[in-house]
Amino acid sequence: MSGPIPWLAAQDPFPPPQTSWGPDSPMPGLLAAGGALDVPHLVAAYAQGIFPWFGEDQPILWWSTAPRMVLPLDEFRLHASLRKTLKRFRAAPGHELRVDSDFAAVIHACASTARSGQAGTWIVPRMVRAYEALHAAGFAHSVETWVHGRLVGGLYCVALGRAVFGESMFAHARDASKIALAALVALCRLQGVRLIDCQQNTRHLASLGAREIDREDFLAHVARARTLAALDWRFAPQCWDELLPATTA
Repeated sequence: MSGPIPWLAAQDPFPPPQTSWGPDSPMPGLLAAGGALDVPHLVAAYAQGIFPWFGEDQPILWWSTAPRMVLPLDEFRLHASLRKTLKRFRAAPGHELRVDSDFAAVIHACASTARSGQAGTWIVPRMVRAYEALHAAGFAHSVETWVHGRLVGGLYCVALGRAVFGESMFAHARDASKIALAALVALCRLQGVRLIDCQQNTRHLASLGAREIDREDFLAHVARARTLAALDWRFAPQCWDELLPATTA
């Protein structure tokens, strides 16, 4: 499908995700434009597998990609090099994994970090303000890599119950974002989360075990998982044991 997209007023509901533009359209996955970028609309969007993504000079654009890129947590690839990095990080004095210690710093770093092949960022000021409000409401979280009191990497995500939606990562030190992602995987896996939404297909995510699934399967997962009890967002010692089991060489 690639006909005219709906333009939403602030009070309008989202159209069905299945009506997004198809793979042969100019913008695959585009669902609607307009509406409001506030906590109720963001929660309603993620509950239906919809997410915002737009540039500085664009209106709010809403997307539902098909197929959907996800990271099944039992398929996460902890490569030998990353395993060694995690072991060194855990053992080193002054190296910490934190959750929700400084969400604002994480999202601002994600917005300002230069990325190969990208001239700008989709994390525009309106998005930053919206996700800071979502964090204050308890629906957005950051996983952070700290070295000697300095934030060197991390990621932020959205969570409704036990439906987890990855958003963006940054690294100001080697492997700092990968360490944060591994921590998120461990925290989620210990609490029965089956997968993390990745939205877009990238080679980097695929190398870590992410793959595409049918949109209907993804939406069914979200419908089930968002009704479950909210995650405990503390990085406990058991998370380290999940990352680095004693039997692992």
